Amino acid sequence: MIQITPWHWIGFIVCVLFFLALDLGAFHRHARTVTFKEALAWSVVWITLALIFGLALAHWRSHDEAVQFVTGYVIELSLSMDNILVIALIFTYFSVPKEYQHRLLFWGIIGALAMRGAMIAAGVALIHRFDWILYVFGAFLVFTGIKMVFSRDEAIEPEQNFVLKTTRKIFPVTKGFEGSKLFSKLDGKLALTPLALVLLLIETTDLIFALDSVPAVFAVTRKAFIVFTSNVFAILGLRSMYFLLAGAIGYFRYLKIGLSIVLVFMGIEMLLDPHDSLSPKWFQFRLATTTSLLVVGAILAASMLLSVVAAQKEKRGPLKH
Repeated sequence: MIQITPWHWIGFIVCVLFFLALDLGAFHRHARTVTFKEALAWSVVWITLALIFGLALAHWRSHDEAVQFVTGYVIELSLSMDNILVIALIFTYFSVPKEYQHRLLFWGIIGALAMRGAMIAAGVALIHRFDWILYVFGAFLVFTGIKMVFSRDEAIEPEQNFVLKTTRKIFPVTKGFEGSKLFSKLDGKLALTPLALVLLLIETTDLIFALDSVPAVFAVTRKAFIVFTSNVFAILGLRSMYFLLAGAIGYFRYLKIGLSIVLVFMGIEMLLDPHDSLSPKWFQFRLATTTSLLVVGAILAASMLLSVVAAQKEKRGPLKH
């Protein structure tokens, strides 16, 4: 088994930055609307690369770590679906032209990678120092999953966002878009454009979603490299998934229920995991990683299937006698 060294971390991050630079510099040098076919093609590319990475882990590390990576990747990608809906609402609220949306999501991903990396590093440090912190993570996941079931979809209200209100007090903001620029000049002073505010709102919402998704992967594995890489691959595929599903996300009406069940399931698994030697043996229980992957996949597949069936039934309308 090859040992994970700092060079593996550096090599992975360099490859990610290379693909991102290639994306923006070669394929999306000029602002334009991303078509459905292009989004589908890129979604296939990112999913294929993730599966290839999982096969590489199975070959160079172990089959168990490969399954852990795939499970974490599926969890992160599925939880991103709720994020896609929020991003769509943000773009609609600010009336962001479609040709600028890809570039905004690009810079949003750069910020998300940095925030996720910091959160994962902090989480791993806490787990290694305090075993009992996993009980806190598990309880938080159960609470969040139950809360998600009963929560209603709230309208986007940027004027109530603390970060945006603070930013508006510090920087002047131009009245309209100025192409794809994030910064401009207003009365001779540095000013933000509405696109910068949208980017800032996307970053803050991703931070909120990360508070749910990152602990969920810790229920699968405590290995920082697996947690980080599964997060990164899910985030990289988020842009193409957005352009692929943003128009049809309303059809997945039961997906939120499925996601909430997944969070509760991962939270309970974390609570019962024998990670603390002080916990009684009758309280300890751990599923095989493959079983967890099958359970998560079954929950998500069932919720999406029910959503599609309900949407088709509603589309046909009531039966006439």
